[in-house]
Amino acid sequence: MLAQLVRRFLRRRAAPAPELRGRPAIRREKSYAADSGYVYQYTYEGYRPATRDGVKGRQFVFDCSSDRASRFSLSIFAPTDSFAEWERDADRELNEVERYAVVKMRLFEIFDESEYIRGRLEAELNTEQVERHVEALDL
Repeated sequence: MLAQLVRRFLRRRAAPAPELRGRPAIRREKSYAADSGYVYQYTYEGYRPATRDGVKGRQFVFDCSSDRASRFSLSIFAPTDSFAEWERDADRELNEVERYAVVKMRLFEIFDESEYIRGRLEAELNTEQVERHVEALDL
């Protein structure tokens, strides 16, 4: 009886997320003074391939704090299609550094728009945001 319950439990557990890639060799904590009035500290943890609602992309993960006492994970899902539309219109591909810069601009936008963030947060990067951030970065 116990063995059956254990087997059922193990079958229901979600598969572990793939390991993060692109993690810097030396992680640096950076600060951002948001329009919301908070000063956030964040560290880039890396990215992993991800699928959300059948859409493929990458999940960029940041370790953040707004009070230096507690930390929370903030991930940004960047669908491949969000970049592909801009790349098609511009007739060029964004390189990895440029894509990261666009994702980081989305991170700052989240900090600017949000009041005190307490727990884990997941956000998405859409085509409109990609276009706006690419323009702001003058890429």
